[in-house]
This record gives sequence, structure tokens and C-alpha cells, in this order.
Amino acid sequence: MLQDQITLKNRYKDFIRKVSETETVYGLKDDKGYATSYSNDLEYEDGEPVQIICFWADAARAKSCVSKEWNRYESSPIPLNEFLENWCLGMNSDGLIVGADFDSNLFGYEAEPLELVLEIIEELKKNGKSLTLRKFDDLEDMENQIREVLKD
Repeated sequence: MLQDQITLKNRYKDFIRKVSETETVYGLKDDKGYATSYSNDLEYEDGEPVQIICFWADAARAKSCVSKEWNRYESSPIPLNEFLENWCLGMNSDGLIVGADFDSNLFGYEAEPLELVLEIIEELKKNGKSLTLRKFDDLEDMENQIREVLKD
């Protein structure tokens, strides 16, 4: 089990590195929306598992999950700035979790959306990259505002 956790954490770090490099995240989409799953670890107060929206760092890994209940989905690119500003912030507001680079068995790392945003910002800054944001002045502004929210 520990080995599985290490594998998942490494895959998650790879996810952050790749999406920061390519500035693109992939989801699986059909005519009703994006592919979702449920957490194996987290529950809402009513005992129901927390819902996850899954994202991948590359189209090939996303496509490898198009089977079983997701067989009608197609890989759909999402610009990184849109993912951070709209998806992650919205998912946090809705109490959802990000599933990062799930495999074909729907096994992957479950991340709190705001924590993921901070880790991606850290990776972007480490590599001297910036993003054009619509709701924030820049990455530093976004980071500061998220840190304020997390303090409360």
C-alpha cells in the first residue's frame, strides 16, 4: 500500500511538472459534461464520498481511461490559466476534489483544488513562467489571495 501511495505522489508531481510546462490540462468530456468519479478516502459530512473531477497532463493518458462507464467521453484540452482560475476555484467552492492523472482503473492522486493551484504556481515560478490571468493581476496575486482563503 505504501508503494501505491509513493507511485501516486510521483505521478502527481509529474502532473504538476507537465501541465506547468505545456500550460494545458486534459479532461474527458461528453455532451453532458466532464468525467467524474468518487473519492476512495474522503467523505462529506453525510457519509457520501466526495465527488472528483478527473484531469490529466496529456491526452494519451486521458484517452487510456475512455472505457467502461467513460466510453462515450473524448479527451478535451483546457488551457492552464482557465483550469486554475475557473476549474480549481469553482471546484473548491463546490466542495469537489481534483483527480490528477488517474489510470485506467480510476486509481490516482486526489488533490484539494487550492493546494493544487499553489503547487502549480510554485512550479511555474520555479521555471520563470507566468500566465495571463483574467481574475487576478498575476500569479503572485492569485497565490496571495488563495493563501488568505486557506488561513481562514
